Amino acid sequence: MKVFVALFLFSAISCSSAINVTQCHDIEKPIEGLEERVKIGNCKKPPCRLRKNSVVKIELNVKPARDIEKVVNSIHAYIAGVPFPFPGVDGTDACKNIYSADGQNQVGCPLKKGEDYLYRNNIEVLQIYPRVKAVIHWGLTPTDGKDDVICFEVPARITN
Repeated sequence: MKVFVALFLFSAISCSSAINVTQCHDIEKPIEGLEERVKIGNCKKPPCRLRKNSVVKIELNVKPARDIEKVVNSIHAYIAGVPFPFPGVDGTDACKNIYSADGQNQVGCPLKKGEDYLYRNNIEVLQIYPRVKAVIHWGLTPTDGKDDVICFEVPARITN
C-alpha cells in the first residue's frame, strides 16, 4: 500500500509540473517528453500569464540529436496569426544560456549529441506590450539552419 501511495504522489507531482505545450510543426521527429522539458515561470496550465513589467524565467531540458556548434533563440508571439519577435531576445545567441543538466555550470556551445543540457533564460515582459492573447513560439535554432534542438508553442496571455 505504501508503494502505491508513493507512486501516486510521485505521478501527481510529475503531472502537476508539466505545461501543456505543442511541438512546432516544422520539426520532423517528435521530441520525447516535451511537456516535462519546459518550465515557464509559475505557469502550470495554458494560457500562461505574462505580466507586464515582470521577468519570466524559462527553463528547457534539451538533448540534441546531433552535434551542434551554435544555437540562437527563435522567440516570437503569434497574435491573430501574425508573428511578432520578442525584441532583444529573438535571433540572439542562446549558447550563453546553456548549462549542465543539473544547472550548476554554464557550459555554452558546442552541444554534443545525446547529452542532456539545461537552457535557462529570463525574459522581460515590457510595459509597451499590448494586453492580448497570443501563442508563444520558442525554439533553439542551430546556426547551420537544420532542425531546431527544441521548439514548442504555448498559449499565453499578456496581462497588467
